[in-house]
Amino acid sequence: MGRLKYQWRAARPNVVSGLLYAIVRALGSVLRLEIRNEQALDHCIVCGWHGRSLIFGNHFRNRGYWVVISHSNDGEIQNRIFQKLGYRTIRGSTGRGGARAAIEAIRVLRAGGTMAMTPDGPRGPSGVVQGGVMLMAARSGAALVPVGISARPRTLAKSWDRYLIPWPFAKGLMIFGEPIHLDADADEAAIEQKRLELERRMHELQKDADRCLGL
Repeated sequence: MGRLKYQWRAARPNVVSGLLYAIVRALGSVLRLEIRNEQALDHCIVCGWHGRSLIFGNHFRNRGYWVVISHSNDGEIQNRIFQKLGYRTIRGSTGRGGARAAIEAIRVLRAGGTMAMTPDGPRGPSGVVQGGVMLMAARSGAALVPVGISARPRTLAKSWDRYLIPWPFAKGLMIFGEPIHLDADADEAAIEQKRLELERRMHELQKDADRCLGL
C-alpha cells in the first residue's frame, strides 16, 4: 500500500496536469472570445486576477510569454500545464523563492520579455495587488497592462479566488486597459499610488467585462 501511495505521489503531477491541460484546451477551442483594446504586449507585465486566468492562459498560448509559479504541490501541476501551453516559467512566490523569482523576472523584462501575472496570487487575498509585481515594474521599466476577463455562462469555483470556468461554447470577453508606467526613481509613496491605481483599474475592467455580458 505504501509503495502504491509513493508511486501515485510521483505520478500525480503529470497525470493531473495532463488531464487539466486537455480540459483547458477543450474549453478554449469552443469559447467564443471577443477581445477589446488589444495592444502590442512587448516588454510589459500583463495583469489579470488569479480567478480569471484560464481564458487568458489559453488565448495567449505559444507566444513565449513568461509566468511566475509557486513551488507548492499545486504549483508543480500549474507549471506543467503552462509549459504545455507554451509559456516559459519562473518558479517562486511570496512564500518560497520570492526574491530569486523577482530577480529573474526583472532580468527577463529588461531583456524585452513579456510577463503574464496574477498580482493577487498565489495565496490572495483575492482582488488585492501584491507588492511583487510593482517591484518588477519599477526595477525593469516595463509597463503594467491591466486586463478584465469574463465569460457567460460560467461556473465560479468555491475557492479563495472564485476561479472562473467557462461552459462549453460560452461567450468570453477580454478587455485591455491603458498601460500604467512607473518612473525609475519612484519612491514608496509613488509606487503605492500606482499599486492602488492598478488595483482599481483591474476591478473596473473586470466589472465592465461582466456588465457587457449581462452579468
